[in-house]
Amino acid sequence: MKQRFEFHVDSTRYLDDHGKPLDDLPAQAEDTERTLAAYRNMVLTRTFDAKAIALQRTGKCGTYPSVLGHEVIGTAIGQSLAKTDVFVPYYRDQAAHILRGASLVEMLLYWGGDERGSAWKNCPEDLPIAVPIATQCCHAVGVGSAIRIRGEERAVVCCVGDGGTSKGDFLESINLAGAWHLPVVFMVINNQWAISTPRGIQTGAETIAQKAISAGLPGHIVDGNDYFSVIEALDAALERAHAGKGGMVIEAVTYRLGDHTTADDATRYRSAEDLKKAWEKDGIKRLQNYLHDAGLWDPDKEKALQAECKQTVEKAVEEYLATEAEPPTAMVDYLFENLPVSLRAQRERLAAKYRGGE
Repeated sequence: MKQRFEFHVDSTRYLDDHGKPLDDLPAQAEDTERTLAAYRNMVLTRTFDAKAIALQRTGKCGTYPSVLGHEVIGTAIGQSLAKTDVFVPYYRDQAAHILRGASLVEMLLYWGGDERGSAWKNCPEDLPIAVPIATQCCHAVGVGSAIRIRGEERAVVCCVGDGGTSKGDFLESINLAGAWHLPVVFMVINNQWAISTPRGIQTGAETIAQKAISAGLPGHIVDGNDYFSVIEALDAALERAHAGKGGMVIEAVTYRLGDHTTADDATRYRSAEDLKKAWEKDGIKRLQNYLHDAGLWDPDKEKALQAECKQTVEKAVEEYLATEAEPPTAMVDYLFENLPVSLRAQRERLAAKYRGGE
């Protein structure tokens, strides 16, 4: 006797590329205050992003990964997470960090090579930015395990790129989340590029969300440029996790509009035509069009918002540039809880040479 198992992965999209509703919108669309706040955060994030790139180009910041094209997803994450939840980011989550309470100065410090930028003052239990690929997924299930053991009604959202889902760290983590019934939501940002490797040859899976099935988790696909589809999916996933029903994998499909980082040149491996088509699906413009059509936005409000965001960013940059650099001893102070004997002598020499190292 043969037994057949069938699985499916749902996909959601509410707004077309121009911001026109394709069907009845979810309940989240009725909260106009939340939607307007989301749009404002997206614009602030994009303004910050452009300035951070300019700072790197002028030698005032280190290598920086642009968030261009990810603003909708990060904003939805920041809005969906409860204050008591834990955010486990990767390196392109600026929009979410802002809503979690991280300051623009802290983010600039981090990308400027200052470890103080990893010590979030307003969201101290959120994990630091993770640059290694997919290792943060292991940390996320560790946090989820602690939450479950303590019997807390909290959840974890872990971000990872499409390339990261081919790493053992991700696959092992979703397997553990499924086996142990952990409250961890894995948000996969499928921006079509694993650095320079296109999505089409990076994995043979038809969708990334279907990888959840092997772990016993539900998988769901959303249009990552459609605010309503992303916020609805996250709200539902976190409600499920808070209720003790386990985790989920959400694949948010978008496009990385910038280079991988400021050390990359994407023109070497992707065409100008593909980039042009991607810009036509821009999530910020899409939501702006929707707000205009709904009578909630106008050119005057847009002009005022742009000016406000620019002022906010410039003020943060001034504070960042005026921040006194840490002493050279900082390069070893953040590596270990207890400094190994082999490094103690080096630290002492640094402290003696540059003074004020203690």
